[in-house]
Amino acid sequence: MHLILTHEQADFDAIASLLGAYLVNGEAYPVLPRRVNRNVRAFLNLYGPELPFVPVQDLPAQPIESITLVDTQSLITLKGMSTHTRIHIIDHHPLRDDIPNDWTTSIENFGACTTLFVRDLAERATHLSMVFSTLLLLGIYEDTGSLSYASTTPTDARAVAHLLEVGANLRIATRYLNPPLTSQQRVVYERLLASSEKITIHGKNIIVASTTAEGMTDEISSIAHKIRDLLDPDGLFLLVKTDEGIRIVARSTTDQINVAEILSKFGGGGHDRAAAALIRIPPSPADQGSSNAAGMLDQIRQQLINNLPSQIHPPVTVGEIMSPRPQVIAPDTPTYELTQLIQKYGYEGYPVVQDGKVIGLLTRRAVDRAIAHRLNLPASSLMEAGEYTVSPQDPIEHLQRLMSTSGWGQVPVVDSSTKKIIGIVTRTDLLKTITPVVPSRDQIQLADRLNQALPPLRLGLLKLIAAKAHQKHLAIFIVGGFVRDLLLDRPSFDFDLVVEGDAIQLARFLASQYGGKVTSHTRFGTAKWIIKSIHAELMKQMDLDPDLKSGGLPDSIDLISARIEFYDYPTALPTVERSSIKLDLHRRDFTINTMAIRLDGHHYGVLYDYWGGYRDLNRKMIRVLHSLSFVDDPTRLLRAVRFEQRFGFQIEERTLQLMDDARPLVRQVSGDRIRHEINLILAEELSVKMLARLEELDLLQSIHPELYWSGQHETNLSRLLQSPYRNQWNFIGLAEREQIKVILGYLAWFIGYPADSIQELCERLRLPSDLKHAILASNHLLNQINILTAMKPGEITFHLEKVPDIALFAVQTLSPDPQIGQIITQFNLEWRNIRPFTTGDDLRNMKLPPGPLYRNLLTQLRAAWIDGKINDIESEKKLLHDLLRTSKQA
Repeated sequence: MHLILTHEQADFDAIASLLGAYLVNGEAYPVLPRRVNRNVRAFLNLYGPELPFVPVQDLPAQPIESITLVDTQSLITLKGMSTHTRIHIIDHHPLRDDIPNDWTTSIENFGACTTLFVRDLAERATHLSMVFSTLLLLGIYEDTGSLSYASTTPTDARAVAHLLEVGANLRIATRYLNPPLTSQQRVVYERLLASSEKITIHGKNIIVASTTAEGMTDEISSIAHKIRDLLDPDGLFLLVKTDEGIRIVARSTTDQINVAEILSKFGGGGHDRAAAALIRIPPSPADQGSSNAAGMLDQIRQQLINNLPSQIHPPVTVGEIMSPRPQVIAPDTPTYELTQLIQKYGYEGYPVVQDGKVIGLLTRRAVDRAIAHRLNLPASSLMEAGEYTVSPQDPIEHLQRLMSTSGWGQVPVVDSSTKKIIGIVTRTDLLKTITPVVPSRDQIQLADRLNQALPPLRLGLLKLIAAKAHQKHLAIFIVGGFVRDLLLDRPSFDFDLVVEGDAIQLARFLASQYGGKVTSHTRFGTAKWIIKSIHAELMKQMDLDPDLKSGGLPDSIDLISARIEFYDYPTALPTVERSSIKLDLHRRDFTINTMAIRLDGHHYGVLYDYWGGYRDLNRKMIRVLHSLSFVDDPTRLLRAVRFEQRFGFQIEERTLQLMDDARPLVRQVSGDRIRHEINLILAEELSVKMLARLEELDLLQSIHPELYWSGQHETNLSRLLQSPYRNQWNFIGLAEREQIKVILGYLAWFIGYPADSIQELCERLRLPSDLKHAILASNHLLNQINILTAMKPGEITFHLEKVPDIALFAVQTLSPDPQIGQIITQFNLEWRNIRPFTTGDDLRNMKLPPGPLYRNLLTQLRAAWIDGKINDIESEKKLLHDLLRTSKQA
């Protein structure tokens, strides 16, 4: 196990360095210190769920092979460390003299340790989310004084520029920065505090302060930050008389107070959260200069205060963003019921209520841990105890403060008069409201890739459907494996379309506009728009090159309503409810399959990645979405291995643990579903590696105790797929329904098993009867090699004609005796095609009574030809004469 550690009482540079080292390394655990600074804790309380940090108590109980120390050169002792644990330091401080000789170091003299990692991430063009890039920005800004300290290097500045380009959010960063003041600023700071006046407008607390500071050369903005941090107002207005005039510096922490708009009345400007103005003081007589300036300062202060009520907007309240009718649970609810509830609704947190009063919050993570430890505790033992609530009238700033101090990501909303719970408001609700959406930075745009990957007709059809969805105000997405493969530069032409809304209604609207037919499945909210008969009309509507062939269009398009699925018991078929695209994607198997590309309107080409699929794709990681995923559908165990080997990825460690826990459930899955997954594996190019990995993880034995995969099976399959005998055969029947590679896979696998075991395995997997017959026949024939070589050609022919061709091919290829291959080749190319000249009609013309004699005579004549006893029609007639005479004598 590889850990990334930093110092205790961590600041933003330490925490951002943890993140940077994790993104560069990819495989290590970034361990969250036990103690962090106050502003860091506030940031983590709000944005922590989107970060990869692991508390010490959540680390796996494994040996620690290596540790990377970032922004520190001091090592704490952890369980699992030993004298063999390798230590590597990455820091920007001078190297200490007492570092052990066997430690390795990477020391570079930058203003912030975070810069080292941002430089590497920029060179690799690593994708960074808004939260990631903002935290990295905070790390650099805090240790360089927002790039103002003398220790700042050009590399620090380039790192900041890169982070801003990829989506770092300065509005969020400025909430958590706390630059120090100079001695000159400190004097002015104390005067402003003494003169501060608190005003409440629309529930917002506003501080107005003024003072004189002739001779001041330092900026006032740092003082504003300091006073804002100390007094925590919603709006701050500082008026300072300087040699240049009266400077007004304003700061806001809420969208209700647009300080740029307010200061525009005084000739100022800036941003809605930070603005400034300078009011020149006209010259006055020397004996009145000081009093005139003081009077003007008081006059402007009062003018500002008088203007504020008309320029501050009413607040956004909790009631505007909450979700009504929340799912609440009783404190005695056991774990197994909690898992069903979580799977049914997919929420991350549930209020625990006793006698109508909130007593705690139960999180999905707590339930997952209970499951992992096989505990069936009541909700009261798993919840985070507390009585945190908000009312619908509370402003969202109050909610933000409550979430930051409590750490709760879901807060119940209580009616002010009845005290009953009427809703719930989540961290996601809050972030959507307070965090501005900047598509050009935050979102990955895949329009160009999509346009280049799809053939013109498929792309035209996609855009036509998207346009109609946009007309009906429906969000529509292309989802799942198509998006994954597009990002891996291996796009397919087939895609699934998911609609946030009624997919059946959209399909019927498309049919009404362009024709075609619609079939639907109301329970699942799915529709199939059948367009085979209207290809020509669609091509006209798409306004494409008339020389294009309509064969590039599919016969039908599947439209699926975004839905959520939950399971009444393991391996059951799901119950379905209508949902959002976010929860629809959450029902899928692995994170790399949870991405979606939106298609409607100006959203065209935007990647939606709620569950970290893009990151895991870049990390080459197979990660399951939640701890009950394999319980819901144990066939995902086989699918995890298939994806891992197909893409050359690795199954994430926690996912491997969950797979091991869920292995026994595979025995409960129907043979049809298991066979479907195995067929998909056998059809893959890397099927051998997949089956070997299933054997390594003991998953084959979970399907059936006698099922295994060995090196001999690998050799068998390789020989069958590369056999020079393949061009001698024209497989029909069975091979028309199944891929020939899949059939050969079963033959290579099951040949050599005892006949009874083959019977059991075929029954367990519910293999088709003709495939089962082919496997048994090839196995039986291989066991009769010695008998076969002792037969005459005619006997061999009559014996082998009863064996399916594909079984003969398998024996021909896999037999250890080369003579068997020669015999089967001669049978296939020569003996089976030999027929006597005499027919049944000839025998009837000879007045022979119909019956078994016909078959007996024709068989003997054919055997004589095959054995070389006769070689022309005259000898055949003579032999027939002899056979008839013998039969009469008998």
